[in-house]
Order: sequence, then C-alpha cells, then structure tokens
Amino acid sequence: MEKLTVIKVGGKIVEEEATLKALLSDFSKVEGRKVLVHGGGRSATAMATRLGIESQMIDGRRVTDAETLKVVTMVYAGLVNKNIVASLQALGVNALGLTGADLGYMLSAKRPIKNGIDYGFVGDVKSVNSDLLAKLIADGVVPILAPLTHDGKGSMLNTNADTIAGEAAKALSKHFDVTLVYCFEKKGVLRDENDDDSVISEINEADFKKYVADGTIQGGMIPKLENAFAAISAGVSKVVITKADQLGKVGGTTIVR
Repeated sequence: MEKLTVIKVGGKIVEEEATLKALLSDFSKVEGRKVLVHGGGRSATAMATRLGIESQMIDGRRVTDAETLKVVTMVYAGLVNKNIVASLQALGVNALGLTGADLGYMLSAKRPIKNGIDYGFVGDVKSVNSDLLAKLIADGVVPILAPLTHDGKGSMLNTNADTIAGEAAKALSKHFDVTLVYCFEKKGVLRDENDDDSVISEINEADFKKYVADGTIQGGMIPKLENAFAAISAGVSKVVITKADQLGKVGGTTIVR
C-alpha cells in the first residue's frame, strides 16, 4: 500500500507569516502523498471583531451562530485556505483547497443541544467520501482541508480541525498506509509539562492508561490521545504528535498499536 501522510496544523501556525512560511517549506519537502488540514480560529475571531460580531466560546469550542458561520466560512475556506494553496503552488506543490461541501467529501450533522448548551452551526462528522479524495491524491493533487463540513441540505457547518484530520485519516486508511501527524506548540507528549525536552517517544494503549492514572498525562492531552487511539483502531498505521518546526524530522511522540 502506498504511504500517505495527513498533517494537521493549528491556527496560530498558519496565521503568522513567518511560521506559515517555514511550515509550508517543511510540508513541501514531506515525501510521497500528503494532505494538510488547517485551523484558523484566531483569524476568525479577529475578523468577527472587525465586523462587530461577538465571539462566544464554551470550553474552548466556538459557538457558531448564523453570523459567525458566515465569518468562519469566509476566513477558513477563503482567506486562510487560499493563502496556503497559493503559497504551496509557489513551492511546486499541486495544492487544492477543499471544504467538506466540495465534492461532498465530508458530511456532518448539526450538533444537538445537550445539557442546555447550543453550539449552533457546529457539525459532527457522519461520513467521508474517501474514494473521491483518494482518486485526487493518486492523481498527484495535495488536498488542503479547511475545518468546515456540510449537512447535505445546503448549510455549511463549523467542524473542529483535529476531528477533520482524524476522520479523513481513518477514511483514507482503506486506500493508503496512513500516518497522521498532529502539530502543536510542544515537541510531543511530555513526562513533565515544565520540561519541554521530556518527550515520551512512544505510547501504546497500556502506557496511556498508566500515564493517565499516575497524572503524567492530563487535561487537554487526554482527548487528543483518545482521538489518536481511535484513529489507530480504525486502521491508521501510526499517529505522531510533534511541534510544527519538527515536521519531517525524527522526534515527537508516536502513538502505536
């Protein structure tokens, strides 16, 4: 099976010119078939403020009302996505920017109101048309996936970029030998959160349970790793958590079966 690398980068990295330039240079050198998934939350918040639209967050997740949906669609699918596509084309990468509505590749359902919390137009992924994506990738296209899906009834939905990356990687694993890479602000999963060099190089499910029980792994890293193991059990070969400037280099934390 041909190898494919699905790389997810956070908004902060793609929203600052210097870090974006470095990231895309590293991404262009990643060998073989590849997909890039990006965020863009800070740009969306800044644009909403300029337009006089208040941004509301619950537990770090954006509440997406009708006006906010217009903003995130403009920013994620337009400004951020097309800047990345244009920059990669300049580096010789045949990039194609997509939302879940394009080719109908990722279908979601609007998240139901739960415990009195209404996230608005936020989508939970229901299906991925991986056959179409795989065909594009096999033809040498490099998909650049914005964190937006659709409901099949004409509405866009705001969808977490980590989720987009995980669902795309899982669906594409029937066509390719997939490695999923999550880039974030640390070098990997740390033994000591105050020591940036205390990276745990490899974690399996038994290790994960042990680290959660003894408090080594806590907070927001727990759902990140739960997503990683869900991807592994759905057919993804390995998941790597690393720092964006380490892309293509040895290092980070590898999550294995």
